[in-house]
Amino acid sequence: MTTVDAPARWAHLPALVTTAAERATADVRSPTDGSLVGRVPLGTPDDVDLAVARARAAQPAWAALPLGRRIAVVRRFADLVLAHEAELLDVCQAESGKSRVSAFAELSDVVLTAAYYARTAASHLRPRRRRGAVPVLTRTVEHHRPKGVVGIIAPWNYPLTLAVSDAVPALLAGNTVVLKPDSATPLSALALVRLFREAGLPDDVLGVVTGPGRELGPAMIDRVDYLMFTGSTATGRTVARQCAERLIGCSAELGGKNPAIVLDDADLERTVEGLAEACFANTGQLCVSIERIYVTPGIADAFVAAFAERVAALRVGPGPDWDVEVGSLVSEAQLATVTAHVDDAVAKGARVLAGGRPLPELGELFYAPTVLTDVPDDAVLARTETFGPVVAIYRVADADEAVARANDTEYGLNASVWSRRRGGEVAARLRAGTVNVNEGYAAAWASHDAPMGGMGISGLGRRHGREGITKYTEAQTIAEQRGMQVAASGPFAGARYPQLMRPAVRVLRRLP
Repeated sequence: MTTVDAPARWAHLPALVTTAAERATADVRSPTDGSLVGRVPLGTPDDVDLAVARARAAQPAWAALPLGRRIAVVRRFADLVLAHEAELLDVCQAESGKSRVSAFAELSDVVLTAAYYARTAASHLRPRRRRGAVPVLTRTVEHHRPKGVVGIIAPWNYPLTLAVSDAVPALLAGNTVVLKPDSATPLSALALVRLFREAGLPDDVLGVVTGPGRELGPAMIDRVDYLMFTGSTATGRTVARQCAERLIGCSAELGGKNPAIVLDDADLERTVEGLAEACFANTGQLCVSIERIYVTPGIADAFVAAFAERVAALRVGPGPDWDVEVGSLVSEAQLATVTAHVDDAVAKGARVLAGGRPLPELGELFYAPTVLTDVPDDAVLARTETFGPVVAIYRVADADEAVARANDTEYGLNASVWSRRRGGEVAARLRAGTVNVNEGYAAAWASHDAPMGGMGISGLGRRHGREGITKYTEAQTIAEQRGMQVAASGPFAGARYPQLMRPAVRVLRRLP
């Protein structure tokens, strides 16, 4: 382990990173003012080797623990997260620049995800009797065995919850985990790993490597038994190809160009407020954020005017004030993308109803929450994920046109429908892994018992629910045969086998 110099408050965290030798370090800086938050080792594939080797050595003993003891660790961890709220919000804000209320939302998700799987893991993982080959004579049981070592590559936009909420079910299923947090936000992940160890998790059961994804990502894929990735669709394609080469499983939550549909019978005030949150929470830097709004004629004028007014009034700024609604973008690259998308759309005829410019008076990486209309289809912003505080409004003739345009995309992660009477009907017609009615994204995301993930190029597999834990297991069938044999051998060899099986097949095919 390597300890590196860092500002005093976070100086203890880099010691949790696995390194095979002394390493150069990388600065972690605040996007709001450029100040130094900390330093972490610049890891190499050798460090991945060591972390995976330690995790592999620790995995049999961890899996052999009774599930109840693993659950107890997760419950203590959730308690510690709640007890260390202020510290965790501080480090999350310092690294990501998000508002404090957005940081609190993801801290809450860490706790609720841990609580959900602590409560349900035994049910999801229990052995299940299955119908056997021959009733009474065949006892068939499905078991779930851990994959082994799970690799998790986490993004910067939710550095608390996406660092550990995928690790929780993997750990409960008996796997060990090696985590690579994003280089922009490693200290948030390390703060949670420290609490896991305080909760009683053995050191090598959850290892951490830090450094550039282009070097550590492929090294991790080459060594682990399963990979969980959250990030862009472009990188997800590369990850999936590399996993396929090794014939290991992977799950990936990727990009989205998420639509909302506002129908004539929507509650105007609730819709305006809800979509302001859905578009601009976390500064628009979330995969399920709404980036397109389709509005039908009966409510269009009122909605557009009220929504633009609400967005223009959003409170933007740095710091721990709970009243701040929108924080900073995370990096110069994100600011450049947002600026380029908006400028391109305006140059091609789009109109700005709110925002549309950087806010350097607040800090280098702030951008005003932006509402556009009349965005032409050839604008980059029309079809490409922006991942920032920008939304485009489109007027449509009716619900049918809204559905058709909402589905006219390769993405399929999240969608939203606003209506007093027709929400469920319209939601069922949308091609998206999650659809929220009279909500933007939080209702589906926070339904931890239901699967969450994308269709199309928005991802592979699911997190949350039963799928979110069983994906970290191998299904094993154990069939115990009593009495007669099923196979064509012994006394049932040769012509006797079809003589016996013909009437048996006729009976068995009609059994429930």
